[in-house]
Amino acid sequence: MVNKLKKMKKHFIIAILLILSISVYSQDSLVHYLAISAKNNPMVQQRFNEYHAALQKVPQAGSLSDPELSLGVFLSPMELIAGNQVADIRLMQMFPWFGVLKNAKDEMSLMANAKFETFRDAKLQVFYDLQRSWYELNKVKQNIRISEKNVELLHTIERLAVVRFKAVSLGNNSSAPSNTAMPTSPSPVSSSSSSGMNTMGGSSGNAAVSAANQPAPSMAGSSSGGSGLTDVYRIQIEISDLQNNIELLKNQFNTITAQFNSYLNRTPGRTVSLPDTLIADNYQPSFTTISDSIIKNNPMLGMLQFEKQSLEARKQMVTKMGYPMVGLGVNYSLINKSEMSTSPMNGKDMVMPMVTATLPIYRKKYRAMRDEADFLNSANSQNYKATANSLQTEYYQALQLYRDSERRIKLYADQYKLASKTLRILIKSFTSSGSSLTDILRVRQQTLDYNYKQVEAIADYNTSIAWIKRLMAFSQIQ
Repeated sequence: MVNKLKKMKKHFIIAILLILSISVYSQDSLVHYLAISAKNNPMVQQRFNEYHAALQKVPQAGSLSDPELSLGVFLSPMELIAGNQVADIRLMQMFPWFGVLKNAKDEMSLMANAKFETFRDAKLQVFYDLQRSWYELNKVKQNIRISEKNVELLHTIERLAVVRFKAVSLGNNSSAPSNTAMPTSPSPVSSSSSSGMNTMGGSSGNAAVSAANQPAPSMAGSSSGGSGLTDVYRIQIEISDLQNNIELLKNQFNTITAQFNSYLNRTPGRTVSLPDTLIADNYQPSFTTISDSIIKNNPMLGMLQFEKQSLEARKQMVTKMGYPMVGLGVNYSLINKSEMSTSPMNGKDMVMPMVTATLPIYRKKYRAMRDEADFLNSANSQNYKATANSLQTEYYQALQLYRDSERRIKLYADQYKLASKTLRILIKSFTSSGSSLTDILRVRQQTLDYNYKQVEAIADYNTSIAWIKRLMAFSQIQ
């Protein structure tokens, strides 16, 4: 019984963990959103339905034309030797030249394959747009978090500035009376004749020397207090600017959220679950094989290849359409008996097999159809080259973004660490009146910028990887 309870408890814990893992997967996983977009995105669904519509053309093109049935009834029976003919029924089926239907079916099948490649391309494009928006959302979210932390830091510096301002003001007020009460010693007299002088002029001269050696306490106190109050105002300006930037980022976040939900065919205000931190993707592409993979797997090039094959099948079809079409049929004559006829065939119906053929003597239209296929084939070849060149250009752009963002991630991480250490030292020195507020604000702005740029570099790095995967037609969702 105890073992059974332990086993049930174990299964219960596993079930809870599984539910939690599924919940986390469904909320924070980009793959989950990719799966939703593959099912719900209108553009993807449109391309998928167009592909299925193209498939329905295959049996249409590979079928024979409908047979022709004609019925003629004589209002007054036509008198024949072997009876009276009252009706004439004819059934005819036309057959194209050998291979025409096969070529037509091949053309439609290849066009359907081309439609499937457009469906794949639309799905890959939606996946790329979704990932790009995902990384933009993460970047804006991290920037909001960084800005809010900087607001807290500025509030801390503001409190330190206020304390410093009060300390300076109190110090100046307390030092003013002590300086004025300090006694002055008379200047030494070198002449012996002046040693016994105790006149009014001599005492006034000593007072003048003493007054000249004393500082001006009231002016010094005013300068320090004004400087400390200015520091507080400058910090408050920085806080206001940063709070305004946070509101701008929140508006940008809402806009990108609406765009992200549009790819999922959801309401614009639907909440998007995001991870707490933006981490660089660990995908390491093999640059030696990427170019070949693009040429081999990209759906746009695949579509053009299928179109080229379909044009070749069309050319074969129109060539064979210039040959005669053969029709096979039967003619059935309904004959009633005639009382005046003594023929042994009297009243017997007549069955007549029939063969017909078309005469394609107007060759101009068939030559034009072949020339049309040749021109379309040549245009397709040029389009293939242009598309391949464009994809190669995109690849080098994505590669440049990949390498540039990879370098920037390391650079800004190091710069951020150095700026953070410098800022901590300046703040500690500021509390002891050893550093100016200008240096602190300047280094704080550098720290903020490096943090922003580090997050942006990670987002660009992940976007470049998604771009390369899109060109290679690589996807986690099939």
